[in-house]
Amino acid sequence: MAILSKIRDRSMFLILIVGLALFAFVLDPSSIQQFFSSTKANSIGEVNGENIDREEFAKLVENYKSQSGGRVSQMQAVNAVWNNLVGEKIFQTQLEEAGIVVGEKDIWDAMVALPEIQNSPLFQNEAGLFNEEKLKEYIANMKADAEAGNNQAWLNWLETEKSIKQNLERQAYTSLVSAGLGASLKEGERDYLYQNTKIDAQFVYVPYTTIDDNAAKVSKEEIQEYLEKNSKRFKSEATRSIDYVKFDIEPSKEDDETSRTEVANFINDREEFSSAANAKVQISGLKNTSNYEAFVSDNRSDLALDNGFYYKNQLPAAVADTIFGGSVGDIVGPYKDNGYYKISKIVDFAQLPDSVKSSHILVPYAGAVRSASLKSKEDAKKTADSIFALVKTDKTKYTEIANEINKDGKGGEMGWLRKDQAFSASFDKDFANYIYKNPAGSMAVVETAFGFHVIRIDEQKKSEKAVKLASFARLINPSEVTENTIFEKAETLAANLENGQKLDDLAKKEKYAVQTAQNLKVLDEIIPGLNEQRAIVLWAFAKERELGDSKRFDVDIAGKRGYVVVVLKAKTEKDGLVVSADILSKIQPELINKKKATMIKAKIKGTTLEEIAKNTSTTVNASSNVTLQNPLLSGVGNEPSVVGAMSTVKLNEVSKPIDGAMGVFVVKVVKRDTPVKLDNYEMFRNRIIDNLKARSFQLFQVLEETAEIKDFRGDYY
Repeated sequence: MAILSKIRDRSMFLILIVGLALFAFVLDPSSIQQFFSSTKANSIGEVNGENIDREEFAKLVENYKSQSGGRVSQMQAVNAVWNNLVGEKIFQTQLEEAGIVVGEKDIWDAMVALPEIQNSPLFQNEAGLFNEEKLKEYIANMKADAEAGNNQAWLNWLETEKSIKQNLERQAYTSLVSAGLGASLKEGERDYLYQNTKIDAQFVYVPYTTIDDNAAKVSKEEIQEYLEKNSKRFKSEATRSIDYVKFDIEPSKEDDETSRTEVANFINDREEFSSAANAKVQISGLKNTSNYEAFVSDNRSDLALDNGFYYKNQLPAAVADTIFGGSVGDIVGPYKDNGYYKISKIVDFAQLPDSVKSSHILVPYAGAVRSASLKSKEDAKKTADSIFALVKTDKTKYTEIANEINKDGKGGEMGWLRKDQAFSASFDKDFANYIYKNPAGSMAVVETAFGFHVIRIDEQKKSEKAVKLASFARLINPSEVTENTIFEKAETLAANLENGQKLDDLAKKEKYAVQTAQNLKVLDEIIPGLNEQRAIVLWAFAKERELGDSKRFDVDIAGKRGYVVVVLKAKTEKDGLVVSADILSKIQPELINKKKATMIKAKIKGTTLEEIAKNTSTTVNASSNVTLQNPLLSGVGNEPSVVGAMSTVKLNEVSKPIDGAMGVFVVKVVKRDTPVKLDNYEMFRNRIIDNLKARSFQLFQVLEETAEIKDFRGDYY
């Protein structure tokens, strides 16, 4: 009873616990953590305090992927949408403060001026001129379709309008900023004097190379101190580095031989039991069959029948000589080709050109690929036949009609087309078959996926012997036994790492190749050597992840399955100071030269250049006509900081030691010729202004650096 009483007293607490348990069942544990965390639960980020809604962001990502036709990865879409949104919000604040407004008429005028709008047949009248009313009608139809439920085209159009508006706004803002950039005539005069004052000087130069690097070693403490003093230069993004061992699931020697034997069994006729006939039946092999399409299909070849012709150099080297030395009907194989075992039957030989120059006049019809025509297929064929009758004996007429109908200004010329281009997936096979199977000078009406073409074969060259093969192929796959063996190796390595053993020790013992991926960033998806492996990056950046943690992953790399055992090797957090090999290569020479400069300065003694040269075992050098614009010192090279000092030191006085790019300098300026004064310095002022305006491309970069941006993408993608 006492227990029941306590339960009743805490009923609300229990309801909350049960609710959270159900919540955890539906979502993963990290969702609960995020629910109670300080990060906004439905935010993908913020720009200057303005939230970017996670659900809206996800919709934009899916739209971007859809519009790209699947040509971009998830993270490529995420990053593209993020960059667009950040830019939009950064500029929006500036536009509001500047009072810049782009109206509907501005957007319409810019849209109408687009070449793709002006040149589209959809918006042209019978004379081939742009018709604004047709564009308005097209937009109205899209909107009507959207209201009826088919809204993809309308959404794409709205995105186009939005993009045009953004471009106009940014152009206006950039122009406004550029108009505010200026310089005074006094600045122009100063620039003129700086760039044209000629200096004659004497100097003593002690190169840094006179001191051995070992005598100026830089300690870890000095490097760390330097990094801390220059922290803004070296603060980094959060990074993770991993070591990994890859286990490819590849066929064993036994699997290879099994595939070879299986393919060889399809050469000759064989008997098999048929359950339908309840008796053994005779099945034709490749050697005796004549219906190659049915043979490949019925026997479930792993590659479809290829009816193309191939030159000798396009065949596998191991069988090319045998095939071209054979006769029609001969069987070649089994042989290996790109991961398959094949048997091939020689079907035909032919003399084919290597490349063809052709011309065409296209008459599209409604429903053909990329066609905006309203013509029926029958009408298009009649038009093509009429054109053929007009041009078959008149080359000039052909060019005139081609220019009138094709509207590309090329007179119908397709140019030279290689055989591999013509028979590739990106080119129409019917067009290719005609121009390669007929002699030069031929002309005909040929139907393709794009409509009816009046094709003329202008020239052909490099005619060679080619062969047509009927091939049966079987992919060389790893067996279940092989897959299990490879899995056990990967799993054993992962288990040993989990038990505290070191990857390097295990790899050395088992002769595994350890690979490294350094400085992975939170939004990366490509891992060197593994291609797209976003799951591994997410694992490495998980909040609970510690150095030395390991895990086995199933991977698919360019269609090849395998396993990867990963160990977290290093981690740095955002804005942390990282001593990487890249940073060391930049700052170590700088620190060593600073140390050498101090050591050299300690040796510099004397009041004249001659005394200093004697004490440092060097000589007094001279340079004439040196300018800030061309800061070259004779016998040394480019030394802008030294020449800058020479422009200000008093004449005929020995300077204090100056740290240069190549060594330590002591200088004495003996002559400084200022250029003649000008009546007007407008040209030099304009040059300063032009240089400033030329850097307007950095405007967004500056706005982005000064904006307050919070990025939570790594928590969700």
